[in-house]
Amino acid sequence: MNRPAVPQVTEVPSAIGVVGAGYVGLVTAAALASLGHSVICLDIDESRVERLRRADVPIFEPGLRELLDEHADRLVFTTSPPELYTCSRLVFVTVDTPPLPSGDADLSRVEAVVDAIPTDIRELTLVMKSTVPVGTGARVQQALARRGLGRVRYVSNPEFLREGCAVADVLAPDRVVVGADDPASVEPVVRLWEPLGGDVVSCDIASAEMMKLTSNAFLATKISFINEIANVCELVGADVATVAHGMGLDHRIGPAFLQAGLGYGGSCFPKDVSALKRLAGNSGYHFQLLSAVIEVNELQKRRVVTRLQSELGGVQGRRITLLGLAFKPGTDDLREATSLVLAGRLVAEGAQVTVHDPVVSDVGQALPDGVVQAPTLRRALRGADAAILVTEWPQYADLLTPGMSAEMATPLLVDGRNMLDPDAAQEAGYRWIGVGRPEAEPDSAWTRAG
Repeated sequence: MNRPAVPQVTEVPSAIGVVGAGYVGLVTAAALASLGHSVICLDIDESRVERLRRADVPIFEPGLRELLDEHADRLVFTTSPPELYTCSRLVFVTVDTPPLPSGDADLSRVEAVVDAIPTDIRELTLVMKSTVPVGTGARVQQALARRGLGRVRYVSNPEFLREGCAVADVLAPDRVVVGADDPASVEPVVRLWEPLGGDVVSCDIASAEMMKLTSNAFLATKISFINEIANVCELVGADVATVAHGMGLDHRIGPAFLQAGLGYGGSCFPKDVSALKRLAGNSGYHFQLLSAVIEVNELQKRRVVTRLQSELGGVQGRRITLLGLAFKPGTDDLREATSLVLAGRLVAEGAQVTVHDPVVSDVGQALPDGVVQAPTLRRALRGADAAILVTEWPQYADLLTPGMSAEMATPLLVDGRNMLDPDAAQEAGYRWIGVGRPEAEPDSAWTRAG
């Protein structure tokens, strides 16, 4: 993987702490180590820490293993808060903040971090990288004051990493946002990330917290918008790929996140959109637009099942293959993955479901009972009445390999990400159905399943 050159820091007064060894924590720790800093990474999961000590990275993120290996001499992994706080005066918080049933963010892990700070610590800057609701900074500062830790400085430094290219994002950021109550707290965090470049946005804590939520909410809105356009295109005979291309050439709009498909998922978009909507509601404002964004996204995942029912005359007893489990290519993350929604819906409708993913091998209990995970793409297609391309892994270009469609009982391929060329898919023997795109001229060999 090509990475930008990283200037090295030669004088390091103390280690930098990172609390949380998940996606954000490990990428942050690796980036800090690449800058020449000694880093202590804390996690409460003993098995995860033991794996990391053995150089066994527990997540799939392109380039991360190599970066951690390259700078292993500067990285220490621990389960001991005293070890972290003894050596660190600057500590990044990267713990998870999952949604509660109400839609609010669960801040229990953040609260646990605050509770673990030694009361006799003389100097500490707590840097919040976790995605938190607006007002969390004030809440944390109040909690610190109650524990007699009013001298601890608090800084908001939200992350803008994309799973699948997080290493490139952290080493070449487009912007660095730092929010604090006083310039003295901002300066060391800005100086820390300065060698990596990117525009610096220095602001108050609330604005920094708001920036992360609004960025993700806007991108989710673009996705839901283009999916709505795709649905209209299907009704009027337009091609959403052509429409999106023309839209994206307008510099005010841009091409990013205008790819129609089965909706967004993952650990950020669903959570952050819901959190911003809940934040607005708790503040007395009904955020109608975000309500529609969420509704469109949920319905988009269900439309494909309705389409299959129409094409197959029902899915009960039918063998349906889902291609791709991860919520996006380049990661093994299953959080809020479209595949899980589709598998649950299809099983509930009586279908026999087979799944395949080139990276995800351990699904645990994420999938409904009875779902079979195939070891290869060919095995996944064997005997299927239909296949849905859920995650646009580049490996699924192998669907066009001669003879692959012949593995299916009925070569019906629903391209939920518009990944494949319709004509090429038809030549490979499939009946191809995209999202918001016209079908290729039907092959005479195709016979609709009854």
